[in-house]
Amino acid sequence: MNPFRFILTDVSRNHWVSDWSLDSETLPLKTSQPWKIRKTRLHGGLQDGVDLIEVDNGVFSFSVIPTRGMGIGRGSYRGHALGWDSPVRDLVHPAFVELNDRGGLGWLKGFNEWIVRCGLSSNGAPGTDVVIDNNGNEAQVFLPLHGKIANTPARFVEVQIQQEPPFQITVRGVVEESMLFGPALRLTSEISTELGSNALHLSDQVTNLNSTPEELELLYHCNYGPPFLEQDAAVLAPTRTLSPRDARAQEDLTTYDRFRAPTEGYVEQVYFYELLGSPQTQQTQVLLKNASGSLGTSLHFSLEQMPCFSLWKNTASQENGYVTGLEPGTNYPNPKRFEREQGRVVVLQGGETRNYALTLAVHEGRDAVRELERQIEALQRSAEAQVLLAPDARLSAAG
Repeated sequence: MNPFRFILTDVSRNHWVSDWSLDSETLPLKTSQPWKIRKTRLHGGLQDGVDLIEVDNGVFSFSVIPTRGMGIGRGSYRGHALGWDSPVRDLVHPAFVELNDRGGLGWLKGFNEWIVRCGLSSNGAPGTDVVIDNNGNEAQVFLPLHGKIANTPARFVEVQIQQEPPFQITVRGVVEESMLFGPALRLTSEISTELGSNALHLSDQVTNLNSTPEELELLYHCNYGPPFLEQDAAVLAPTRTLSPRDARAQEDLTTYDRFRAPTEGYVEQVYFYELLGSPQTQQTQVLLKNASGSLGTSLHFSLEQMPCFSLWKNTASQENGYVTGLEPGTNYPNPKRFEREQGRVVVLQGGETRNYALTLAVHEGRDAVRELERQIEALQRSAEAQVLLAPDARLSAAG
């Protein structure tokens, strides 16, 4: 049976739907699992004009934000909150975000999602770069923090409901980051979940719309606060090497994998990993678990697609943004010029498409969390983790 499909936005046809909903009563499926999906437009303040698609598979819920590059807002699994409490309280419309504010840190004015993409043409710390201008000459430009895709609205959005097992709900969106005489990259994203499951799947394609080569940087900024983040929470990852980004991260190197309670005056720390994966598939996983080991959340991805992993620790006060970020990517979040010098900037040939997939899951109960730990321990057996005492000059611009 073909999936049920409903188009919410199609710029090519000047089509847009303001409010829409569907659930297990209005579209009966051959399952007793209740589910629902709802599309609304937010009004008032900085959120005015933001489209929001709320998905609930019966036990796992989350919101997709087409207006903000198909990012994912807060989620919940059996009452456990997924996301964090940012000082940015609303879902900010891109029209109110000036990326060049505060020396290129303006991206942070809209930063409060659970999952946000950084890219596509660039990501990482602000810095200067050299590009070829419309006259064919080299020109110096300034690249702000984390690029443009998170503040670019989708031009096409549809919902798909699979009417046969495993009864999958998918939100599909197309976002284009393009300009004349510059990069023209298309993100085609499918965000899906199966009814009653504990997992969310992101399947992204990035296509170079130009006939000439273009560069790509892509990083998934996955952000967590309580109940996963707390005093003595821990992150586990099958590690080949671990290094501090800078002198600040060196200060707590002996406890890089554990977290503090909210700490007044805390300054962010970042650690760069080279991970181990399955020898057969190069699939890997990372686990964040609470202090008791009774609750965890995991990321699963391919090292062939995303060989770089960054851990962002920002255990500041609750008011200032108590959060940690688990960040798989094609590159580390350094200035683009440094990443290019290290050979980590992807080059897409004209018309070329690259695929990227990420699965996020929640694990409830000590047995479920321990099973993830065993899987990570099995991957770790192939090599002993090397913890470097200073920034690695290959991985960090501060090295």
